[in-house]
Amino acid sequence: MATTQPPSPPHDLGETHAVTNVASDLVDYNLFTADQPLMEATAREGGAWGAASIEAFGELTGRASYLELGHLANKYTPELDTHDRFGRRVDVVRYHDAYHRLMETSLREGLHATPWTDPRPGAHVVRAAKSAMQGQVEAGHGCPVTMTFASIPSIRQQPELAAVWEPKILSREYDPRNVPASEKRAVTVGMGMTEKQGGSDVRSNSTQATPVSAAGPGELYSLVGHKWFLSAPMCDVFLILAQTAAGPSCFLVPRFLPDGSKNALNVIRLKDKMANRSNASSEVELRGAQGWLIGNEGRGVPTIIEMVGLTRFDCMVGSAALMRVGLANAIHHCNQRAAFGARLRDQPLMQNVLADLALEYEGAIAFGMRMARALDARDSDAHEGHLQRLAIAVGKYWICKRTPQHTYEVMECIGGSGVMENSIYPRLYRESVINPIWEGSGNVQCLDVLRAIGKNPEVVRAFLHEVDLASGGNSHLDAYVCALKGHFGGLDFRDVADIQFQSRHLVDQLALAFQASLLVRHAPVAVSEAFCASRLAGQGHHNYGALPKGTDVRAILERADPAVTHRASQDGAAASLPMH
Repeated sequence: MATTQPPSPPHDLGETHAVTNVASDLVDYNLFTADQPLMEATAREGGAWGAASIEAFGELTGRASYLELGHLANKYTPELDTHDRFGRRVDVVRYHDAYHRLMETSLREGLHATPWTDPRPGAHVVRAAKSAMQGQVEAGHGCPVTMTFASIPSIRQQPELAAVWEPKILSREYDPRNVPASEKRAVTVGMGMTEKQGGSDVRSNSTQATPVSAAGPGELYSLVGHKWFLSAPMCDVFLILAQTAAGPSCFLVPRFLPDGSKNALNVIRLKDKMANRSNASSEVELRGAQGWLIGNEGRGVPTIIEMVGLTRFDCMVGSAALMRVGLANAIHHCNQRAAFGARLRDQPLMQNVLADLALEYEGAIAFGMRMARALDARDSDAHEGHLQRLAIAVGKYWICKRTPQHTYEVMECIGGSGVMENSIYPRLYRESVINPIWEGSGNVQCLDVLRAIGKNPEVVRAFLHEVDLASGGNSHLDAYVCALKGHFGGLDFRDVADIQFQSRHLVDQLALAFQASLLVRHAPVAVSEAFCASRLAGQGHHNYGALPKGTDVRAILERADPAVTHRASQDGAAASLPMH
């Protein structure tokens, strides 16, 4: 029987999904040489000696294969095993290999150690530059890295404990094994301050510490209580606040005791967070956990406060990193995507938005890197010490708070694809809300600013002196600073309720004046003029994309475009090579 063939369909019947007019992934670029503001700030603030190492790290962090680690570490989140199959308490947190590779890289690069192992001028700057790039890849693993880094000043207050722990804390190896610290090549440090009844009010903590035998610095205590947040539970040792008869005190609490047995620090659960998914935050019970007192009883908050200052600094840098990776991806997308007959990058309104986002990053990274220099010199230079005491709280408040709107605006630049979970943008947005809350929320930072001012007026003089270095450089800034000084003069710090009520407005002013001063002194005129006109003169402050008429958006965007900056850097390097 003869068969007939069905008629052939039209050639184009099945071609309904041609992929055109879409952007590629931004990968395989150098995160350092593609970031002009970061390169300039690194050199300006004292980190030029580390440029080669930073550039090499920028090459690694921009590779497609390395960027993928950030995605994998957040897709395959940590899991907790409280007991082994025999019923023994183990409290093991299991991670995807991507997380371990990120941790290994961070420690190898010294993101937990450089200022302590190589304390020359610029050490904090070099570390901050590398942290800013690693933070663009993945934010969650930065939590234990930051705490390990920030723990050193507190632990050094008890020299005999520092002698035991510091060599392994500062090791550039990564040893994730669940074994006693005595068997490990390197260790990481976590922190447990927060309890559910007090939150940021750590003086209301209820966890109790009782001397095992003798009381006093360096002695062994037994801790009983509950920590609503303990980060991160796989760390080898923790700094924990607990009450003694004299008040809140700081204890060094290891996961394993010297005899190799597990300490009675039991993980109840891992927190189900909206962001920072790769990092295990936990809730724990201390059931007679043993810990060694650091410093005197009742001095726990002053003992641990320097650690908190350093973690707040890392929040600033981490938020700036989120701004940068979002901005770079948005510009990359708009360079390739067209709508309504023109590339998005060539459309005036989109140029306004992108340039405004670029200005925000310029101010953030300039602020963060200036604070890195202040940290480098705070012990040897009174001005720098006073400056960082006030400005880190100001910067932590402002930069971290500006980041969620920044990352959202990036998503809007991308459009519908920007909210898809198979892109980086939802992760950036979720991460952006973490830093404003962690290490003290916005209100806590404002109260800390007031506390610093009330305790030592020199911090205000140092801050205003720094701002005044740009005097005469921009009329908007000059007028703004004059008004700020007048505002200061009119404040009655004896009226506690009123000064607290106004504190957010005051800190906003301090932050903008500081950023503007840095940009007027160090950034191209196109950047500083646009920043001051939009942030200080009243236009464009509330929503991105409202830069005033006459703004040189092309100059601002060329500086922010990862392709343009990277290409210029490569051309400059080639031009410097010897001719043969």
